[in-house]
Amino acid sequence: GKSLIARAAHRRSARRDKPFIEVACGALPENLLESELFGHVAGAFTGATADKQGKFKLADGGTIFLDEIGTATPAMQVKLLRVLQDFEFEQVGGAKTHKVDTRVVLATNENLEEAVAEGRFREDLYYRINVINIELPSLRDRLSDIPLLAEHFLQRVCQETGKQVRGFSDEAVAALQRYAWPGNVRQLQNIIERAVLLGKNDVITQADLPSDVASAATTAYVPSPTGQMTLKEALAAPERQIILGALEANCWNRNETADALGINRTTLYKKMKRLGLEDLEPATH
Repeated sequence: GKSLIARAAHRRSARRDKPFIEVACGALPENLLESELFGHVAGAFTGATADKQGKFKLADGGTIFLDEIGTATPAMQVKLLRVLQDFEFEQVGGAKTHKVDTRVVLATNENLEEAVAEGRFREDLYYRINVINIELPSLRDRLSDIPLLAEHFLQRVCQETGKQVRGFSDEAVAALQRYAWPGNVRQLQNIIERAVLLGKNDVITQADLPSDVASAATTAYVPSPTGQMTLKEALAAPERQIILGALEANCWNRNETADALGINRTTLYKKMKRLGLEDLEPATH
């Protein structure tokens, strides 16, 4: 969802004919992230056998999308603040200052105001990036978007693979709208790709969908708080179900689960511990 919005903003801008570069900040440790963003010169560190252009340089004239910006370390936040203010930087190990003209789009699953209050995120960086703020609700809260997104992914997969699939049955669309989508848009995209590649008809039916999606009940992941539950307990119940469902869907692979949920691995580990999910992990994994 976040990537789609960033790409749409790029396509509708005057920079549409220039590069669109995407970086998952939470997927890289700080030393590799710095090299990924700003590049490095040969000899800057072990293994740096040649100069490398960073993503900011590659996005010059276009748009760079930085996902999971809330995971940036304090040192990285300082470097990001400089490039966002002055649009200049040095490569790792280099002395030459490079200037770029780049539109920057950032995304996070964290509450940055809370992170600022807790001292985990720089206040000056927060106010620098908080220019136009778009709140993206979970896919399960945007049921009317599901048919449109499914059709978009269907057309893209057909174009990439050459398969001829003309649409979805009414039952398949209804099943997609009943499901709770713990992995949001990325999970929907993966399921549509799977259905197109494995389907044998020119229409995707309910039978072409994974069993948990095809049989989803309308009450999936809806909490049923009672008068004996605190608000915190009531909110934790659906969160626990969503994370457990994502873990099971990804065979308890924590990296893939974090990607599917759109959160970083550290956040997933903390939530699993808080919600008592660590003890449920099968011994074979």
